[in-house]
Amino acid sequence: MLDNSFYTAEVQGPYETASIGRLELEEGGVIEDCWLAYATAGTLNEDKSNAILIPTWYSGTHQTWFQQYIGTDHALDPSKYFIISINQIGNGLSVSPANTTDDSISMSKFPNVRIGDDVVAQDRLLRQEFGITELFAVVGGSMGAQQTYEWIVRFPDQVHRAAPIAGTAKNTPHDFIFTLTLNEAIEADPGFNGGEYSSHEEVADGLRRQSHLWAAMGFSTEFWKQEAWRRLGLESKESVLADFLDPLFMSMDPNTLLNNAWKWQRGDVSRHTGGDLAAALGRVKAKTFVMPISEDMFFPVRDCAAEQALIPGSELRVIDDIAGHLGLFNLSENYMPQIDKNLKELFES
Repeated sequence: MLDNSFYTAEVQGPYETASIGRLELEEGGVIEDCWLAYATAGTLNEDKSNAILIPTWYSGTHQTWFQQYIGTDHALDPSKYFIISINQIGNGLSVSPANTTDDSISMSKFPNVRIGDDVVAQDRLLRQEFGITELFAVVGGSMGAQQTYEWIVRFPDQVHRAAPIAGTAKNTPHDFIFTLTLNEAIEADPGFNGGEYSSHEEVADGLRRQSHLWAAMGFSTEFWKQEAWRRLGLESKESVLADFLDPLFMSMDPNTLLNNAWKWQRGDVSRHTGGDLAAALGRVKAKTFVMPISEDMFFPVRDCAAEQALIPGSELRVIDDIAGHLGLFNLSENYMPQIDKNLKELFES
């Protein structure tokens, strides 16, 4: 078990944990004590019909959702809804390679986890801790969007509304290869030591290289050309790396990122229907707004639109933002008003 202050309530914001017991994984592994970290806002009503679930994305926690998306001035309004963000398995707050006390799954021995494993675990936590059997909505970005799709395909009768933002139901070959480069940046660092390092600081070079890959692909070409980083109070393109992305990624746990990446690469709801994506998405009963970001180079609009066309009664709501995929962090003035407008319409449907 490693000490890393990045994965604390002081940095990520308050959260609680609950064990859901033994979780058998799709890939054949087992987490004997699967515990999940979650944060809530608002009050669950008497008939438990106002619950909104927010899964988390690659490298992230509940933090950004609570800082940027949730509030009485937003669609995700805790005065109306009970909002629960559950941190995905292996993200550094929920049971993960560096924080488990079970030596059989610690560090490099942590098992491969699927998006489906997360959703099964989340369903168990919601039932166990809150008695929630149906969700008013599921809203998720990036890997959280992958989990949103998994929810509405795996449990079509349990979710009434869904908003997958900047993510796909079936990962693309391009995304698989990009994620491979993220992994290679870490694994090529001698300090990684096959996943058996004693501190994330020993893998600083690898984490920095991953940060630079995110700079190239996480932001759009227009973000860089228009120097949109100036809105963040940064003085140069170099300071985007040195003062923003590098400190962020170099604080993270390498095995946590690798575990998330393996899961991201293999996100695919069509495994429920023998590889037939149309059949899988045809199961969906939730009112669904598919919300790609216009300049996203990971999950471009055309990929999201092709999937949206397969979901009965769904709508394509493109978020116009030059920030690209990292626009999820609410970096542009026009981003959140679009998110709020679309979510409000979805919630009123």
